[in-house]
Amino acid sequence: MGSPSGWLVVVDYQEVFRDTGSPWTTPRFDEVRPRIRSLVEAFGERVVFTRFVVPDEPTGAWADYYAKYDYFRQAHALPLFQLSEDPRDHPVVDAPTFGKWVPEVAELVGAGPVTVAGVATDCCVLSTVLPAADAGVLVRVVSDACAGASDEAHDDTMRILGCYAPLVEVTTTAEVLAEA
Repeated sequence: MGSPSGWLVVVDYQEVFRDTGSPWTTPRFDEVRPRIRSLVEAFGERVVFTRFVVPDEPTGAWADYYAKYDYFRQAHALPLFQLSEDPRDHPVVDAPTFGKWVPEVAELVGAGPVTVAGVATDCCVLSTVLPAADAGVLVRVVSDACAGASDEAHDDTMRILGCYAPLVEVTTTAEVLAEA
């Protein structure tokens, strides 16, 4: 039995999106967890986790963003930025941006293909997928292993991403695991 091709990028699988008291709660977070675990297992060593981090000193429009969302700069929020599961030996790339198609991730995954799962579909996942596709990397987004700010936001984002075919393919956990 083999494994799916390319790399799995697990976007911002963090407590800040799971915690019901967080302004960034993604209601279906716990529903996607078993699917993400299955994907991580299937991809073996070819998994990278990303983690959203708040910069020490936000600049530009980010300063206004954190003025509005001061919650995330408070000490009580710091533990929420940890990953929701132990990444074990997999690399973890931190970035203070919504999109995680940053040089460290691009260098790790190479020419792809890249399979993407995580949260939030309508923000960090979307902001990661589009620059990867623009870079010429085939991106598969696992729709049932992503959670959005709402079901409507998730579904709308999946429809939009479907318009980027063949650069972006919307798929399911079962379809990806069937490759293994």
